Amino acid sequence: MVLAADGPAVPRDAALPNGGAVRTQAASIAELIIDLQARGMRVEVPIERRQGGAGPSDSGMLWIGGFPVTVPTDNVLAQSSPYVLAAEDDGYAVYRDGERVAEATGQRRPRFYDLQTADGIPYWKIALLHLDSFASTVVQTCTYWGNDDQCKFCGIGLSLAAGRTIVKKTPDQLAEVAVAAKTLDAAIDATLTTGSSHGVDRGARYVARCGQAVKRAAGLPVEVQFEPPADLDVLDEVADMDIDSVGIHIETFDPKVLAHVAPGKARTGIERYFEVWERAVEVFGEGQVSTYVILGMGEDPELTVEGCRRAIDIGVYPFVVPLRPVAGSLMQDVLPPPAAYTDRIYRRVFAYMNERGLRASTAGCARCQACSAVRSIEPLLQIGTRPS
Repeated sequence: MVLAADGPAVPRDAALPNGGAVRTQAASIAELIIDLQARGMRVEVPIERRQGGAGPSDSGMLWIGGFPVTVPTDNVLAQSSPYVLAAEDDGYAVYRDGERVAEATGQRRPRFYDLQTADGIPYWKIALLHLDSFASTVVQTCTYWGNDDQCKFCGIGLSLAAGRTIVKKTPDQLAEVAVAAKTLDAAIDATLTTGSSHGVDRGARYVARCGQAVKRAAGLPVEVQFEPPADLDVLDEVADMDIDSVGIHIETFDPKVLAHVAPGKARTGIERYFEVWERAVEVFGEGQVSTYVILGMGEDPELTVEGCRRAIDIGVYPFVVPLRPVAGSLMQDVLPPPAAYTDRIYRRVFAYMNERGLRASTAGCARCQACSAVRSIEPLLQIGTRPS
């Protein structure tokens, strides 16, 4: 496989034949991705990065071994990482302590970033391309931001304060930019999220309206993300707008940690998340509902695995990711969890997911998987290497 530096298409599914050498290669790639997301990476070449905001913040976007990956590149940890992304004659490569460990390709600057709306707003302030996913925070404010309820891991207000986005995107703006992202940069789905509101729908109706406009204009599968609404009938309204999947993110299954890092979410209560998920699965289907589960915030690993298993049992895809400290957030100085810790959790959760036959949705974060290394473990099961 030739991986060019300006980001040509690469295989997104690493289908691997049987064989000891291939098992070793798959295990090496999985181990590398897990370690990169734990230690970060220094960058000596131009690649697309994301700073601040509610998405894969302070990270570079690239492919390694055919897998989409976001790697911390802009935090303190990355500056002292043993890994570096460097240029080669025919592309990029990842080096560790001077030794070449993998080929890579960086995402080139999307073409649609050079366009602007009729009233002069750059398209990149309305939406970004996360590898091959069109993504936007449609309302860049949150009821929790700037008070005692602020989620300590979040950076939603940082990109707005830095002038890198606008406070509220309209459905028409998002539809216009989505068409350009699909036409010029081959975006294959859309992921839309929002800051939480005080309303009974917690912002779900508006983000769904935006998703509906994107789908009608660009024909992309759409995931929208929001907090549990007070009225469960809101989920039917979202589905009626032709939304494909939803992300309703609990962040952690450890109630003590949730109360510490996300007090507003903790007041909703973990059991309420399960109630909303059950209804959402009835509406959208198994695997079309996902939740973020962040590792490295002091959580009990057994509670974490137990919560993931319970979510899987009702058809919810737990998107397990390591903590990614965002510069300027309340957890900016917290170190990500060690690779060995995330690896153990990944393997236990994915083994159960595989046993239950749960597959990720066709849109959104669970489809992309770049912020986690879980996807790189899947080929190991396919070729007979059982997770520990």
